[in-house]
Amino acid sequence: MAGEHGDAQLIDGKAVAAELRERIATAVSELKSSHGLAPGLAVVLVGEDPASQVYVRNKARQTSAAGMQSFEHRLDAQTSQADLLDLINRLNGDPNVHGILVQLPLPAHINSQLVLNSVDPAKDVDGFHPVNVGRLSTGEAALVPCTPLGCTILAKSAQPDLTGAEAVIIGRSNIVGKPVAQLLLRENCTVTIAHSRTRNLADVARRADLLIAAVGRPEMVKGDWVKPGAIVIDVGINRIDVDGSDRTKLVGDVDFAEASRVAGAITPVPGGVGPMTIACLLRNTVQAAAAARGIAMPEI
Repeated sequence: MAGEHGDAQLIDGKAVAAELRERIATAVSELKSSHGLAPGLAVVLVGEDPASQVYVRNKARQTSAAGMQSFEHRLDAQTSQADLLDLINRLNGDPNVHGILVQLPLPAHINSQLVLNSVDPAKDVDGFHPVNVGRLSTGEAALVPCTPLGCTILAKSAQPDLTGAEAVIIGRSNIVGKPVAQLLLRENCTVTIAHSRTRNLADVARRADLLIAAVGRPEMVKGDWVKPGAIVIDVGINRIDVDGSDRTKLVGDVDFAEASRVAGAITPVPGGVGPMTIACLLRNTVQAAAAARGIAMPEI
């Protein structure tokens, strides 16, 4: 698909995300000047999870950098489910808030699905609400989960027209595997969803013009699983020990060293899909803000 057999083109997620954020900032500026509309994103963090705190800080910084309103709600780990639902209800009714993101994981005493389902589908910028899931699967306009949207944008950066491509997704989660399958169907791909129970998984993967690995197993996808010239999008983020030292490193679900010798184009880990997730969150917030006012979605 994307290149000849040999050293793969590196799909630079940081660069693609930076370009997307620039287009978002332009769209936000246009909405402000033409319609007096400043898109607003509210992020709700419950507890002290260190990774979540870093992520929320990055979201707030990038939201403000794009010219959008950023609202942060940091709640104690002991916060009751009722109080959290009460906050979400208030945010649902706040006209300045166009997107609501509840940072996962939530403390064990809180029912995550109940909380996510309480977000107004029109403000569900994570794309996890059953209403948005249903709209995506039936081809209606929907707020789409950020990581799958990022995967699709990265694949199209390597191959702008994916029509007719055989796409294989390894992983069937509600967060990545299933929604990315729906997005690729929209791009006219022939889609196979594979998983840990798939028979002859390597053979199935080898059929793919576009291979998306989202299974959460470090370096599971080997070079001989990859069709020569294929596009490989690696969603995995796994921390593993470095041999003979106390250090750890981040790796994906794909054995990058092997696969990059066979693929036509490939995302690295880190620096591939990760940077796209927040950029797509901002894009969804702009989409939600425009829809709330009945304005056509700006070109992003």
